Amino acid sequence: MTADPALAAFIAQATRHLFFTGKGGVGKTSLACATAIALADAGKRVLLVSTDPASNLDEVLAVALTNMALAVPGVPGLSALNIDPAAAAQAYRDRMVGPYRGKLPEAIVRSMEEQLSGACTMEIAAFDEFAKLLGEPGATVDFDHVIFDTAPTGHTLRLMTLPTAWTGFLDNNTSGTSCLDPLAGLQKQRAVYESAVAALADGGRTTLVLVSRPQKAALDEAERTSGELAAIGVRNQRLILNGVFQACCPEDEVAMAWERRGTTALSAKGEFLSRLPRTEVPLRPHNLLGVAALRKLTRDGDGGTVIIWADDQTRFHGTVTARGGPEGGAGG
Repeated sequence: MTADPALAAFIAQATRHLFFTGKGGVGKTSLACATAIALADAGKRVLLVSTDPASNLDEVLAVALTNMALAVPGVPGLSALNIDPAAAAQAYRDRMVGPYRGKLPEAIVRSMEEQLSGACTMEIAAFDEFAKLLGEPGATVDFDHVIFDTAPTGHTLRLMTLPTAWTGFLDNNTSGTSCLDPLAGLQKQRAVYESAVAALADGGRTTLVLVSRPQKAALDEAERTSGELAAIGVRNQRLILNGVFQACCPEDEVAMAWERRGTTALSAKGEFLSRLPRTEVPLRPHNLLGVAALRKLTRDGDGGTVIIWADDQTRFHGTVTARGGPEGGAGG
């Protein structure tokens, strides 16, 4: 097997922070994992982080993960963790309330706990963990690269705009009367949030990897995300087109129709596509689970059979032969 030159070039130029985002189902997790493994195989120390509340990183890597970095078996140099919102919220509550136990009346302590029991606290706590990984050098000093496998786009936009939004909040709010109480907890993290903002805007340190498929809805979402994140300063962006299908047999009408569908979607986005550096990943015929399969994503294959569905409701149509190989793929 030989290395896929497009993916190899992208990996060779990887910045310290890589954010993989895009519409659900385009292959963010597969590509984030494959990139992390390739960097580790090249001798880098890599931390792979899922910020998705519904993460399937455990399943893809075939290893049970927690909110603490764990070494991934079979990949020297690679560690991974899930930011668990519930666990992060509990740790945040303990950190905020713990110092006051035994010093303040129990009624006041209970009131503090109640203020920190809502969904807002869970969001703050998850963001707090994310901000530390991005903005606190000591948190990731043992790693050369930190790769974030994010939730579908809406959650990612929220997560990546929070450093700027909350830094501004701390500048302007002195009353402490909001769902961010106790405000002191955020004030202590002010320098970390400011550092996170700087890291996101630094193209030499951070790359936003927009993952899409050659489909209208996925491309529309990638374009919208690109614009919204550029507006807050995240301008070092790369597009990965995943699942690009090229038919081998011109006589195969189904295969040719499938190829035209992708070509048509891409043609309609010519202006957007011209703005970003782009890497294309061929469609492969099966999902990626486990380290061995993920390693093969960055390698060329020898051709394979791909299942084609008649529409997005998974009505089976037939199979076609595609360029590329049965090994690799980017299905998750």
